[in-house]
Amino acid sequence: MAIIQVFLADDNGAMLADLRDELSKEFHIAGVAENGEEAIREVVRLDPDVLVLDITMPGVNGLQVALRLRRLHPRTKILFLTIHEQAEYIAAAFSAGACGYVTKRRLASDLSRAIHEVSDGRTFLSPSLHQ
Repeated sequence: MAIIQVFLADDNGAMLADLRDELSKEFHIAGVAENGEEAIREVVRLDPDVLVLDITMPGVNGLQVALRLRRLHPRTKILFLTIHEQAEYIAAAFSAGACGYVTKRRLASDLSRAIHEVSDGRTFLSPSLHQ
């Protein structure tokens, strides 16, 4: 079984460093970006299997990144990792092309499983968000 190539995009540098350290134990971290423009450019260049993406970023936000990548580079699966738990954000994320949605307060329990699920072509929604 091939190692899943993951790209991380979040405007919080400390969060990126923590995610990279934790996820690199199980996945290959292809790269990181702290803004949407850089995420788009690097995902197209590096061709990761999964993009773990925050919604709230300066400039080009995560929803805009997802919409553009769906057109430019549809092979990479998009998994949102965000603080937003409201239904309108979840709906917007999936409408923008997301395959998964994990809340940051559930990242320890959900993120690794979500990466595997979306990499395998399934969708994932943090169980705490099912209503």
